[in-house]
Amino acid sequence: MSHHPPELNIAELSTVFEDFTRMAIRLPSVQRWSFTTLSVLHTLAGGGPSRLTALTASEQVTQSAITQIVTKLERDGLVERRPDPSDGRAVLVHITEAGTAVVEGRRAERRARLAELAGRLTPAERASIAAALPALARLIEANH
Repeated sequence: MSHHPPELNIAELSTVFEDFTRMAIRLPSVQRWSFTTLSVLHTLAGGGPSRLTALTASEQVTQSAITQIVTKLERDGLVERRPDPSDGRAVLVHITEAGTAVVEGRRAERRARLAELAGRLTPAERASIAAALPALARLIEANH
């Protein structure tokens, strides 16, 4: 009797990713900002300063929507616009210390909630997730 590893069901993977992503996004209880607004903060925190056009592309929204989001974030002290040193006509959007604190606070709260939820799993379930993490990281890398 041969023992074959289970085949990867792409439809099931997609559904689980969608459901997990929705859950993970909502784990932090602070919901003062829209998903796109928070995504802009996370993009700037992870990727550094960015032009509005690049944010429009990465966040998949219109130029006017990104302008409104950045204006609100700037008003809230979470980002600031500075001249682009490589092109004086353009501006770069930078995350501020306050913006970074929002991202880090949400990340810490998400980790705490995930730890709590993972505590409800069996040791074998936790081990299965741990074993899958390198492959999931490779999926992310393959998309870049």
